Amino acid sequence: MKAVLYHSYGSPDVLKIEEVEKPAVTEDGVLVRVHASSVNPAEWYGMVGLLIARAPNGLFKPKDPRLGADFAGVVEAVGSQVTDFKPGDEVYGGRSGAFAEYLNVRNAVARKPANISFEQAAAVPTAAITALQGLRDHGKIQSGQKVLINGAAGGVGTFAVQIAKALGAEVTGVCSTQNVDMVRSLGADHVIDYTKEDFTQSGQRYDLLVDIAGSRTWKEYKRVLAPNANFVIIGAQKSNLVIGPLGHILKIKLAALGASQKVSFFIAQFNRADLSTLRDMIEAGKIKPAVEKIYSLKDTATAMRHLGTGHARGKIVLVIK
Repeated sequence: MKAVLYHSYGSPDVLKIEEVEKPAVTEDGVLVRVHASSVNPAEWYGMVGLLIARAPNGLFKPKDPRLGADFAGVVEAVGSQVTDFKPGDEVYGGRSGAFAEYLNVRNAVARKPANISFEQAAAVPTAAITALQGLRDHGKIQSGQKVLINGAAGGVGTFAVQIAKALGAEVTGVCSTQNVDMVRSLGADHVIDYTKEDFTQSGQRYDLLVDIAGSRTWKEYKRVLAPNANFVIIGAQKSNLVIGPLGHILKIKLAALGASQKVSFFIAQFNRADLSTLRDMIEAGKIKPAVEKIYSLKDTATAMRHLGTGHARGKIVLVIK
């Protein structure tokens, strides 16, 4: 089977399509013929070799040369212990090495939302689970709260706007001029164009701030946070070539020590329950994937370059089939 591999750290030029052995289905696994995947910042950090990515995957070269996490496809075979899937089922989920024609998946797999394509479904797992867990588990979102999404036009941000609305919040999205209409179309009650207005000087106070852009200091963020607000850090700008966004995150965490607001940072965890929750929300019309562009597998390097600009609108998808 074909898969995208990288045997050294560097620019997207290190990515190569190679023939590798098709995985065997395990007793507790589901063998999926992958139709589509999507790219995420985690893949970028792994590819370029930031220290935080090299630590678990090899200091000088990647131990695991596979890339990708999101997938959508069709079940080809199931293990002897699997009773909830059968060949022919359309599924989606998360599994390392998803830039490949086949995957053996054990846990993070669920039935694909019936009302969207494989390409749209592949845009969901990492970004939407991150948004859901950030809002629900770490942000403790409640109906009627005022919620600010800083970085509302990216992969996570487009889902965060919609999920926050579905959970009953009054949502304000922060984005650039070109994305204002898109963020508004996703259901945001208010949209702030950061090129024209400083949202930290608005005088508004929010019960929950989800920070994906990582564009401000704690002092600035605090101006718009209610006294007992939750502040959830999901992403940040690549301010350091060694540790990437971790530098910004640590600065915020240290500066916020002793504050009445709760500051949290987390890494999302794939699980079938949340994939099923998201499927139900999609099928109910409460959220929809925002896909900016679709690339073929042979153009994975181009897709990664686009992601690396930091200006992607919604999700970037790869067609594998």
